[in-house]
Amino acid sequence: MFIETEGTPNPATLKFLPGRTVMEAGTADFAEPALADRSPLARAVFALPGVRRVFLGSDFITVTKDEATEWMALKPQVLGAIMEHFMSGRPVFEGEEPGAAEDEEEFAPEHAEVVAQIKELLDTRVRPAVAGDGGDIQFRKFEDGVVYLRMQGACSGCPSSRATLKHGIENLLRHYIPEVRQVQPAE
Repeated sequence: MFIETEGTPNPATLKFLPGRTVMEAGTADFAEPALADRSPLARAVFALPGVRRVFLGSDFITVTKDEATEWMALKPQVLGAIMEHFMSGRPVFEGEEPGAAEDEEEFAPEHAEVVAQIKELLDTRVRPAVAGDGGDIQFRKFEDGVVYLRMQGACSGCPSSRATLKHGIENLLRHYIPEVRQVQPAE
């Protein structure tokens, strides 16, 4: 099994491409080991010293390390954990894969059409680019002309994520959707 690795704009995060499907649909972001209880793959990666976050995408895994750990020491261990997981034939999730977290979305019913346009632009124009960098973006809220988005994976905590939100995504949404005045990160 050959696993490719790619750097991301976040120097603390690497993207690992195992050459097979990781998630059938959606993504899964594990900000801490306790959240990875249903994913043997995420648990195996978190078992390595220095791993701070694990993100699973359609065909990639992004791993964020802590400041004290060097990639030179951690990268071979992560490669080994991913390879061992897939070679063992274990599932990525025990039980059903998590779906999209739409239950956390907030918007007034009269804004449903605007929110649909926002999501369409995110899905077609933004999400592919963000996934290319090892992350994901999720709509969380639309209120008073402000779109609240959550950055995940390599994009979470990335030094350039705020600039991506403000200059890239905000400009795109404002250009196509006049009701959008501003984009802010969701907490």
